[in-house]
Amino acid sequence: MTPIEQTRAQKVARRLIHLFCRALIFLLTRREVRGRDNVPENGPLIVAANHLGMADQYFIAVNVNRRMMYMAKEELFRHRPISLLVQAFGAFPVRRGIMDRKALEKANEILGNGLALFMFPEGTRSKNARLQPAFPGTALIALENNAPIIPVGITGLENVTKGPLWWIFHRHQLTVRINFGRPFYLPAQEGKVSKERLRQMADLVMEHIAALLPPEYQGHYARRVETDAPKD
Repeated sequence: MTPIEQTRAQKVARRLIHLFCRALIFLLTRREVRGRDNVPENGPLIVAANHLGMADQYFIAVNVNRRMMYMAKEELFRHRPISLLVQAFGAFPVRRGIMDRKALEKANEILGNGLALFMFPEGTRSKNARLQPAFPGTALIALENNAPIIPVGITGLENVTKGPLWWIFHRHQLTVRINFGRPFYLPAQEGKVSKERLRQMADLVMEHIAALLPPEYQGHYARRVETDAPKD
């Protein structure tokens, strides 16, 4: 079975877990969501967001009215309860620190079937909530598939590491803001793309994300936004 196909039981489990997560999100946070109408309802799509905490993908997924799949570090699949959760949200494993050809093939298959692929271009959570330099994976997949990219800026979830009890007693202090930008394409490239050009394309993706974030979150891309903000 491919990462795209699901049995009936898996579909039911996915819906139940989605409902449970929606309930938790509603009870434990305040949310402000902007630009949700920018997300196309069908067709291949890459959703690219900054990465603050382990709950980012769930908050974004329950605010998008279409199925998304995403790469998750293979370590998460070693623990059954966590594995069930991430798979319910469409995760498939990727080995970090190397060029995981198998994961790239799955990503291409997802987009080739007209589905949405969720990615964190930074590759890992930011320890200080500020944008870090991007890895080239998102840009590479977007170029190979000529897929549109929806940039997403999310704030507020850096407090997720404080645990559920903090959420319960400080709900009034926790506002999660999700800002969906407009879809864009990376410029078409002729021939084999050099590493330097790929890095520039990865930075372009991050500039679109940075433009959706407050200055204190823009980190490595703050100056780029000030001098050459992407135009929608």
